[in-house]
Amino acid sequence: MDGLASQIACGSHHTLVLGSSGQLWAFGSGVKGQLGTGITEGCLRPTPVLLERASGGAATVIHNDMKISVGWNSNFIYTAESSEREQPIGRLDKAKLQKWLSMEQGNAEAQREISLMFSTSSSLVASFTKASEIPQAAGALTVDLEAASQVFDQLLNIPWIKKSVNIVPLVENLCISAAVIKSPEIFLILPTIPLLHEDHNVINMVMTLAVFINNHLNETAMKTLKDWWSSLEPSIMTKHILMWKNALSFLLRNGLLVTHNPGVKLLLQLLKQLHKANKRAGRIQKVPASTFYVEEIIGNVIPMEDVKLWRFWSTREDMEEMPVIFCRFPFVLNLICKMAVFNIHAHFSKEVHKLAHRLTVMCPSGTFRDNPESPPAPVFQLTLRRPSLIEDTFRQLGAADHDYFQRELVVRFVEDMKLSLVNKRDFFLHVFEELLASESEMFMYNDTKTLVWFPAKPRVEEKSYFLFGVLCGMALYNHNIVHLPFPLALFKKMVGVKPSLEDLREFDPVVGGSLRYLLEDYTDDDVEENLDMTFTVIWDDQKVELDPKETGKPVTSFNRKQFVDAYVNLAFNQSAEKVFEEFRRGFFKVCDRDVVELFQPEELRGVMVGKEDYDWDTLKQNTVYDGEYHARHPNIITFWEAFEELTDDQKKAFLLFLTGCDRAPILGMDKIQMKVAILQNSTELHFPESLTCHLLLLLPIYPSKEMLLARLKEACAHNRGFWKE
Repeated sequence: MDGLASQIACGSHHTLVLGSSGQLWAFGSGVKGQLGTGITEGCLRPTPVLLERASGGAATVIHNDMKISVGWNSNFIYTAESSEREQPIGRLDKAKLQKWLSMEQGNAEAQREISLMFSTSSSLVASFTKASEIPQAAGALTVDLEAASQVFDQLLNIPWIKKSVNIVPLVENLCISAAVIKSPEIFLILPTIPLLHEDHNVINMVMTLAVFINNHLNETAMKTLKDWWSSLEPSIMTKHILMWKNALSFLLRNGLLVTHNPGVKLLLQLLKQLHKANKRAGRIQKVPASTFYVEEIIGNVIPMEDVKLWRFWSTREDMEEMPVIFCRFPFVLNLICKMAVFNIHAHFSKEVHKLAHRLTVMCPSGTFRDNPESPPAPVFQLTLRRPSLIEDTFRQLGAADHDYFQRELVVRFVEDMKLSLVNKRDFFLHVFEELLASESEMFMYNDTKTLVWFPAKPRVEEKSYFLFGVLCGMALYNHNIVHLPFPLALFKKMVGVKPSLEDLREFDPVVGGSLRYLLEDYTDDDVEENLDMTFTVIWDDQKVELDPKETGKPVTSFNRKQFVDAYVNLAFNQSAEKVFEEFRRGFFKVCDRDVVELFQPEELRGVMVGKEDYDWDTLKQNTVYDGEYHARHPNIITFWEAFEELTDDQKKAFLLFLTGCDRAPILGMDKIQMKVAILQNSTELHFPESLTCHLLLLLPIYPSKEMLLARLKEACAHNRGFWKE
């Protein structure tokens, strides 16, 4: 046999011999093809074995380090080969990709290669593993997801390639091999495949993955996956969100909420994990919150029922039989849904007080323990004098039982005891104007006098801030937009979000801009050489040490972030901690904290303050007409021509005249439907009038556009009769 034998291994009726030269020989029974000759016949004479290489060429393999092992009717050969290692089976390379993309119609070989690439998680992961000479840190993501996403978009845009791809077996195999999964990176790659974003793959693939990740992925792999999610680029994070969101939308659109209730919960849990990862502090760039909003909730989920379930389960532990409650996942609710939840919750609270009143009236004294002689009012009434608006408001709020703040608000003015929704709007309009004027001395202003914040040394008693918080809560609770020129930091703090340097830039662009420049643009040498700064700063006309342990501590390249963070903390937390807490305490005496925290800070500001995004064309398109008036009536045509000649400020004054507020609703101008009717018994000497509670404009008929314009300007410039001259 041409020299010494280095190894001999025997099967049932066949033998392998490895010569010292590296040549492999076989003899004995070959009926099962175990001799490697390519035929099913035995051979008693030792025959050289020709091994087929992965590249497809037949050649005698000679390896000095080869090992052999033999089974019953099979053989195993293994070697440690480094210099001529083959590519993993199914791995994609540039040559293959270009070949596939250049083909108008795929052949059998190309289709087989594509099928092979999508057949296992290891082939997909290997296809997009980054080449790196530098050792990667433990847990680092080594897969190029951007490249994967681009390749999948290119490939699946070609019809014959799309037909060749079948990832159902891959998903099924993942689930089967749950306990021993070696490539968790596959869960980052799969959402970048467009096929998984298509409706017909929701049930058989996306839902299967949701069950697997939530219920079967081991703890170590799940922790790794969460860390990776936090490091995803926004474009890839968006694809992950959209895959799960589309599956949830599909279930809702097709009325499967009840039949697939556990599946809906799994999808919401995965979106919750991605939402947490997106919010994690270490992320440089975040995906917008609106990316998570599921529009199909509107029309497929009954808000009243969801709020009832939320209230019922809020005091109970999580149980398997708990139904899907979307209020527990507020990040998927858009602004319309959140406002509906808030309004339903407020309505429930008001109705409870009205019911308690009716029961007390119907039942004789002594029926209930502590039954009062006179039943509590179902509403909270403020009776005010216009010249003493703040004084009367604070006195009555301060004397009231806090329980009354959540009742229906009724406002009467001593000068005019008629009840009207107009009174409530007038009240909120003018009380906030007076409270936020510099004469009230309740707040500090920024340099441009455009924004306010809580003072470091208040000039009024702390209780005033509690009552101011109550008023803000009552305005929101009673659906009134009010004048609140605070930076976004206020609304962040209300929903538990930490203010940032961006908020300081909004309040004080000069200081905030300087701090951002110090943090991002200054080199280390610049800080040392050109800055003569210390941790001693001036805030609200007071000198403050940002590091109390070291007076006059210099700012250096090493502590500049600490300096900036301390400055932001001083501005929005430390300096006004007591008065802000009083404000927050008052606000949440009216509004339920859990419900308010459904909102993003920007949304809460918009709901409370409205927005300065005016679409006057939409106002015109939505307007309806009553009585003799119609869109082509000469006086209506003249009215809109005159309206176009108003300045922006005059148009805002008209909005105030019509609605009781000069800002647009957060949901847009299409939420305002003006009705125009003729002012009865009027002449050209009369001014236009409005009923703000009905958004009704009462418009006299005028002989000319000039007269209509003059009368309209005068009506809007007037103080709407709130103060009697």
